[in-house]
Amino acid sequence: MFDRSSITALRHAVASRAADAGLGGDRLDDFVVAVNELLTNAVRHGGGLGRVALWCADDAVVCEVSDTGLGLTDPVPEKPVRPATTQPGGWGLWLAEELTDTFQLITGAGGTTVRVSSRVSLRES
Repeated sequence: MFDRSSITALRHAVASRAADAGLGGDRLDDFVVAVNELLTNAVRHGGGLGRVALWCADDAVVCEVSDTGLGLTDPVPEKPVRPATTQPGGWGLWLAEELTDTFQLITGAGGTTVRVSSRVSLRES
């Protein structure tokens, strides 16, 4: 479990482990930004606590972030919609989807889980 005070340390741990798994350059940076958005969303919108798991599968680094909040109130679009440029918030899910190779979101009354992955085979040198 993690809370607000853990996000910075988790972000650094994700960066280190994803780099060890073979992500590099912009792909590593994008993956870390995406995961940071998910961690922040779990704390901000999911009741203050979250769970995170990171693993490698099929030449990809995979991260899953879950919370136990009330779930998303609006219907979940097939693909997250880019917020208006004047909108100060609401960018997290869209960024996570844009910056990774796969994006899966499951939400309901028991919380929200988002799983993202980035392929290491496309890493930059």
